[in-house]
Amino acid sequence: MMRAQIEAKLQAAFDPVFIDILDESYRHNVPAGSESHFKVVLVSDKFSAERMLARHRLVYAVLADELAGQVHALALHTYSVSEWENLQDTVLPSPPCRGAGTLA
Repeated sequence: MMRAQIEAKLQAAFDPVFIDILDESYRHNVPAGSESHFKVVLVSDKFSAERMLARHRLVYAVLADELAGQVHALALHTYSVSEWENLQDTVLPSPPCRGAGTLA
């Protein structure tokens, strides 16, 4: 449900040519079924004139309610269309969580 909510908001705000949202909560030290850690790959023309930090701030602004609540972390990979054309299939995996699987 949270994944779909994030996708709907990002679709509406950025009109992306590519979007991929992965729930990576299972890789972290959270209870089963948590929807708290996400990896977002977002490709939009709206990023063409923006640097990485500004792109991330734009995404954080759109997802402010989610970040203030249930979502603990976002791994953001934001690209302009021209950048994406040169980088397809090279999005790096998220690093492993140090505490994964150790919830007591």
